Formats: sequence, structure tokens, C-alpha cells
Amino acid sequence: MGSTILLVDDEKWVRESSQRLLTESGYEVITAEHGQRALDFLSKNPVDLILLDIKMPVMGGEEFLQAMPPQHTDIPVIVITGQGSLDIAVNCMKKGVYDFITKPFDIPQLLHSIERALEKRNLERKARTYQEETVRNLLELSTQKKRLETIISCMANGIMVTNRHLEIVLHNPALLRLLEVSGPLTNPVPLNAIVQDDSLIETLKKIQSGEPLEKEFVAQEIRVGQRVLRAISAPTLEPERHVFWSVAGAVTVIEDVTLFKQLDQMKSDFVNMVAHELRSPLVSIRQLNSVLLEGLAGPLAEKQEDFVKRGVKKIDALLALINDLLDVAKLEAGRLVQKRTAIDLSELIEDMVLLMQLRAKDQGILLTHSCENMKPVVADPRNIEEVLNNLLTNAINYSPEGGKVTVTARGVDNFVEIKVSDTGVGIAPEELPKIFYKFYRVKHPKTRQVTGTGLGLSIVKGIVEAHRGSIHVESVPDRGTTFTVMLPAVQGDPGVCPS
Repeated sequence: MGSTILLVDDEKWVRESSQRLLTESGYEVITAEHGQRALDFLSKNPVDLILLDIKMPVMGGEEFLQAMPPQHTDIPVIVITGQGSLDIAVNCMKKGVYDFITKPFDIPQLLHSIERALEKRNLERKARTYQEETVRNLLELSTQKKRLETIISCMANGIMVTNRHLEIVLHNPALLRLLEVSGPLTNPVPLNAIVQDDSLIETLKKIQSGEPLEKEFVAQEIRVGQRVLRAISAPTLEPERHVFWSVAGAVTVIEDVTLFKQLDQMKSDFVNMVAHELRSPLVSIRQLNSVLLEGLAGPLAEKQEDFVKRGVKKIDALLALINDLLDVAKLEAGRLVQKRTAIDLSELIEDMVLLMQLRAKDQGILLTHSCENMKPVVADPRNIEEVLNNLLTNAINYSPEGGKVTVTARGVDNFVEIKVSDTGVGIAPEELPKIFYKFYRVKHPKTRQVTGTGLGLSIVKGIVEAHRGSIHVESVPDRGTTFTVMLPAVQGDPGVCPS
């Protein structure tokens, strides 16, 4: 339906002819014979435009304009009158009349004036709506900003926002407390004015440069006085003209982990102490049981010998756990790698495979190995033996009878790659990220009989990374698993070991 027009005129023929004309043009027309009737109609019904005569009985046009309620002052009014004096026109315009047309009026002129008046009103309504939305949005933004400032100010963790110029543009009181900065700061402030840790500054520079990150954030530990702080930094993005998003800066959350580090050290010291205290008596008990099994204390009956053998197995399992715990403690203290020397991995792999052949044969597993284009590496031989022992033991234990375990090693650029593959039960995708956690063991119905501490792969990862290498795993459930170890190589003549 078109716009509604209220036509106010005391002459009936004007009302009827104008109503017919405007209805044919698509407007809905309501008529009133004087101003009072028009006011009564306006009090109950909305209209979009008013066509108003000046000289009318009861209430004329000028009186109507004076009496119009404030809520209707935005309705455009076009005066149509036979009293076309300049004074009347000026007076009406002062009262907010949109246009002034004298009778007899030109029909195209009237229709054009109505269209322009309605368009003007629509534009004014839209402008008013936009203005109201803008005010509402500004108020909402202001409220959200106050809430955010309150939340950030009350947080125990330090918050620091830096821009593309490595200036701090937002911070909270906790940040100053954790970084031991005295006095309030006025943003923006140069990053190096309050952050003295070079590694954190370099991380924020890297983020700002737009270099791809391994993860969505960078976590690192920094020291401030006696405190150990963990800083987690992530890029902030903003829209840019030529690309979808660009790095505008970084957000860093800093938390005090001093207490956790102290508790972790206490835990490690306790485990180390207990393991040492348990190891000596267990070794003594095992030696006594070995004396009994060898018959040095007299012959044993069959049942007695069986019980002693079971006891020895349990002692061996406890000693393995203790050794693993001691290795973890050494790794955490940075003391596991004792002696670095240039070693030939092909010989080490061959020796370890020969050592494992009997176990593999007993479980019906085919164990093979191959080495090509080998290069020497600088490492602790005992540590590398432990890596190979753990990976091969797992591969054999988690492979069914008739399975196959393969060790392949080769030189790749400046690294030596060692792959240990099996055709075992595999690892579910959701468990792959957890297998290097301490005490974590893969759960599978086919491997319930496999015993272990859940520390082996954690120790392997620690040893490899202590040698500046890397380890990753690929697995397909019920088809097998492959562990790949990459160790940095030194220059040397390539060697080949037989399969």
C-alpha cells in the first residue's frame, strides 16, 4: 500500500477531485473539512503527509500548524490555498511547511512536490534511525570497554597488548607487578622499557613480522628476579585493504609459575630420593634370590624354584620402573646426557637388533634392519642404545605373532633418519598426541598382557631432543606404527651395514 495523505480543505469539490487524483497515483487519501477534524484524526491514526488549506471554518491552516502535537512535527505539510500572498507563504514556511502551492494548482507540480516531500521524510527517518543506532552502538561499545577494562584490571595474570611498532598499548596492574616495574605507565610505551627478556622480545618481533608459527600461540618461560614466569603470546589481526587480515600486533598473557616450578622440583627430588633408597635393597634381594636359584644355598624343590623365579621377575619390573624414574629425573635436571662422542649408528643398530633377535623369535616376530648412506652423529652411546631399546621393545611387544618389525637408517641432508616400523595393533588418532606423556599407555584389548611403566617414550623423546633431534610417529590402527627419529649428523664417510 502507498503512503497515507491527509487532505484538509473546506471545499468539497477540492477534496473529492484531489482524493480521486491522488488515489489513482497510488496514495491512500483521508479527507477532513477543517483543522479540528484533522487533529482528531491525527490523534488516533498515523499519516505520511498533510495537504493543508489555509482559510477554513472552525480551525484554519495556520491555527492547525500551531496546534500540531510535537510527535507529529516530522510530518511534511504542503499548503494548498487560494490566498497566495507572500506574507502568508513566509509565515507558513517559518512554521515548518515543506511547500506552498496556490490554487488553481498544477497537477504535475503537486505530484512532484508530494514525491519530494515523502522522499525527504524517508531520508530523515533513515538518518534518525542511523543516528540512534550509532548512539546505541557507541554506548554499547563504551559499556563493553568498561567491562573489559574492569576484567583485565582484576586479573591475577599480566596482560600486555603490543602494536606493530612493538609498543605496549594496553596493560594491567598485574603485568607491572610481575615484571617488577614501579609506578604507573602511560600507553603507548616502548616494549623494551619494561620487558628485559630478549627471548620474549624476539618472539614478539617474529609474530609481528608475520612469520608462520608452529602453533597459534608461542609459550615460553622467562625469569624476572626470583620469579619464573610463563608468557603465552599470540598475534592480533586487523582487516587490510589488499588482504583479508594482517598482523597488527600481539597479545601476551604472563602468569607466575614459580610455585609450580618449585613443587615440580620437590616432586623430582622426592622421586629421585625414593628411587635411590629403593634400588639398593631391591638389588640386594635380587642377588639373594639369584644365589637361591643357582643352588648355592642348597637345592630347591620345583615349586620353591618357581616361586623364587616369579619373585625375581617382580623385582626386575620394579628395578625397571626405578631406572626409568631416575632417567626422567636426570632428563628434567639436564644430566642424562653425560658423554658425547662421534658414533657410528650402523654398528649400534646392528648390535641392538642382534640383542633383540631372540625376544623377537620367541614371539614369532621377523626383525630386520638396513642402513645406507650413513653419517656419524655426536651423541651419548648409552642414550642412543636406550632409545633403540625402547622403540624396538615396544614394536615387538605390540606386534602379533607372525608380524614384522623393521629398522631402517639413512643419511638425509644434514641428519640421520632412523625409522622403527611394525605391523602391530597401531595407535588410534586421538591417542597419538598423548603417547609421549609420562605414564601414558595406549589402551588396546590385544595388548592387555603387555606390562610397562608408561615412561619409555617420554624418556625417548627427552633423549632425542637433548641431542637436538626430533621424533614423530605415524600409525594406522590394526596396520602398524612407525617412529621416525632425526638426529643431526656430522661430516664423515658414508657407510653401509648389511641387512
